[in-house]
Amino acid sequence: MSQPRIMFYHDGRHPLIYMYEPPIQKEEYESAINELVGTPVEAIMFCLGDGRTVLHDTEIGELWGHNVEDWPHLVFRRAHQNAADLIQQGDDPLRLICDRAQAVGMKVYPTLLVQQGRGERSSDVRCSDFRFDNTHLEIGANEDLSDDFLGLTCLDFKHEEVREERFTIIEETLNKYSVDGFELQLNYSPYYFHPDENEIGRKIMTAWIRRVYDAVKSSGSERELAIRIPASIEGCLDLGLDVCSWLKQEIVDVVIGQSLSGPELLDQMTDFRPLVAATQGTNCRVHAAIHSHVDSDRLGEATIEVVRAAACNYWDQGIDGLYLAHWFGNWPYQASFYQKLRELPYPEIMVSQDKYYYIPTETGRYPKPTMEPGLAMRLPVTLETNKASELKFQISDDLAHWNRVGRLHEVFLRVRVMNTVETDQLSFHLNNIELPDSLLRKINQIYRMQAPRYRTGSGYWFIYRLDQDRWPKKGENTLQVSLLQQAPDVASQIYIRDVELEIKYLMGKNFHRDQDPDLGVYEHSGL
Repeated sequence: MSQPRIMFYHDGRHPLIYMYEPPIQKEEYESAINELVGTPVEAIMFCLGDGRTVLHDTEIGELWGHNVEDWPHLVFRRAHQNAADLIQQGDDPLRLICDRAQAVGMKVYPTLLVQQGRGERSSDVRCSDFRFDNTHLEIGANEDLSDDFLGLTCLDFKHEEVREERFTIIEETLNKYSVDGFELQLNYSPYYFHPDENEIGRKIMTAWIRRVYDAVKSSGSERELAIRIPASIEGCLDLGLDVCSWLKQEIVDVVIGQSLSGPELLDQMTDFRPLVAATQGTNCRVHAAIHSHVDSDRLGEATIEVVRAAACNYWDQGIDGLYLAHWFGNWPYQASFYQKLRELPYPEIMVSQDKYYYIPTETGRYPKPTMEPGLAMRLPVTLETNKASELKFQISDDLAHWNRVGRLHEVFLRVRVMNTVETDQLSFHLNNIELPDSLLRKINQIYRMQAPRYRTGSGYWFIYRLDQDRWPKKGENTLQVSLLQQAPDVASQIYIRDVELEIKYLMGKNFHRDQDPDLGVYEHSGL
């Protein structure tokens, strides 16, 4: 069986069963596959509903909404209506996906959201009776944890009943449907044991993973088990997930590292190298989860330049493939979506194309984005007088090479410093080389009446058009910012909110750029 390099996560809900008016048509449901035909996507990772309940015909699990009489949520009601209508007509939703994918040569890996918390019966209409009736199986059942512990109402995997309930849903799917593998999404609500029992939980979870792996292989020797996890191996250990043990025992075929999965934000700076190193000498492949959502004050979804920068950074670390997580947020898909897809498998094509790097930071929807265990947000960074603050970032571009062959056009470094005023004095160094004012343009944004997406607090952009002596290097770079003097009558704390690097290339040596307004009439005459 060929091994897919480009996997696409489809949650089976937002651009599909939520969107279409009941009763959903068979052809409308098949659009989940049809919309990706002709792209580099080789495998669709299709989510089984909510995880606690499912949206296909099941005898083992529970159908989404089967236990609801009065719906407080119209979209969740629609999901139940559409799934129930298809099943009643004899068109099992998951079978439609499998059959259509097989017809067009695409692989299907059903995805189970292994863990999720529980709400109240009156409002949590996606939850199962198993969860409502077995609250004693939850991590917080002993009432010895703080109310702000995020895994309080998640299932505790030390209980055999929990592991069995999760396993039987997987087993039924493997035996009932024509699939090419199965995905365990362990990064959704990554809490599996009481915090005091994570260490002893590792052996329990490893044994359960082995059981799932054996079920996958016994149902079809060429089928694969894919597991999505936090990108940090140490972070996984702290959750009771002994990834290195799984790799040594060869009970996983594809491990998918992910960061910022909760906010679903693109993190170009994720380090997958420890995962790549851990799989050396095994048969396991490493896929990097790449998001599409940026949620800056100027960008919602990532542009092609932003996607290229992330993908090239990931490929440069020796990964085996990309996992497109939550790209369904681009729906309905337009030309720009397909253009981004087209280049993704080919770092050798993207390498000399425009790129836009940035370090993840505060956003409009997520003022304090939550990172996976073992990982930390790099921004914002507070500035203290006469003390250098360092920020590290990674790029995959060999700027010296592309300059030698006449392809490099411009390199811009942008830093947004918040709560700074016109009399403050700051210095900037890149890789220990000072950036002079002769390369600087400042943009005053102390006050903004409006913004493309949302307004941020007051500050200045410091924009450097970097010359050859100050270009960043391929690999890791260090930006140093020092606050030399602050206005004595300002109480606000000065901090770095944004760091961005934009690299622009020419199509060929001495070539024009179609984007250049300075070309004027020459641009339109084809010169």
